[in-house]
Amino acid sequence: MVRFKSRYLLCEIVFENPLSRQCIEEKNIYKTVKDAIVRAHGDFGFGCCSLSLAVKYLNAYTGIILLRCRKDFYRVLWSALPFITFLENKNQKYPCFFNTLHVGGTIRTCQKFLIQYNRKQLLLLLKDCKTKGERESVERSVLSCSLKELEGDRS
Repeated sequence: MVRFKSRYLLCEIVFENPLSRQCIEEKNIYKTVKDAIVRAHGDFGFGCCSLSLAVKYLNAYTGIILLRCRKDFYRVLWSALPFITFLENKNQKYPCFFNTLHVGGTIRTCQKFLIQYNRKQLLLLLKDCKTKGERESVERSVLSCSLKELEGDRS
């Protein structure tokens, strides 16, 4: 029995209008990524990627997605992502682009990276806070991330 190895691309979808994030769905992302692969690499490229291409995770609030592809052909997928300029949902086009944050061998490594990435983003938000209430809410968020990780390390 042969085990198929995969690569996971952790991407952030950056929209011109941040309110557009809540309109995205997994099937629309899959279709858009598939079309980008076909445009960039033709039928051969899509044939290579189509066996295990999947959207494993989508967070519509943050715009974070996790794409899975076969290990041998993840570069084909990765090189097609810059050709995505919009996502379509219900006959409306939302201008956007994909920002690849991390390429990992397992979902777990992508999760660990995402925790670190979110912590850094929260610390950047902390610098930009103008009111005391904003600052306290961001500090609570940073502390809650840190405490959960420390509790997990003790076990």
